Amino acid sequence: MAVDTQPFLLAGLFATLCLLCGSLALIDLRRGIIPDALNLVLCGLGLAKAVITGGAAAGVGAIAEAIAVGAIFWLFRRLYFAVRKIQGLGLGDVKFLAAAAPWVGMTGIPMLLLVAALSALLVIGSAQLAGQGLTRQSSFPFGPFLGLGLLSTVAAQEWFGLI
Repeated sequence: MAVDTQPFLLAGLFATLCLLCGSLALIDLRRGIIPDALNLVLCGLGLAKAVITGGAAAGVGAIAEAIAVGAIFWLFRRLYFAVRKIQGLGLGDVKFLAAAAPWVGMTGIPMLLLVAALSALLVIGSAQLAGQGLTRQSSFPFGPFLGLGLLSTVAAQEWFGLI
């Protein structure tokens, strides 16, 4: 009797993803950066997942999508700086989005960003209601929210069949 090990492997990859996103969130909250090493591990695990679930062709497609997502958000970052003269999106956030693309594909990036943006707005709104003085120059690390968005999107795709 053959046992299908793919669900167990995907659950293990998801558990590892949870640990990575938790580490990334703590580091970004404390130091204001998302380390390149964590982004590389995140991307590597996403590529492994793509190859396991879809074969070598899916791995090549995942690499292409990661490059496209990275390029799009790098250009968005440059455009925002050109218009506002301040950095609105950190380079670590751009690299994170590129590293997240093999996990969720280009079709999952909008949901990832929606969850990240809504959760960030919830935290910022709560801080405002709690009396914390916020201005246009206030900044919050976006990495924890991106991590939450990635975990939510992967779960929605894998276990709930969304997207």
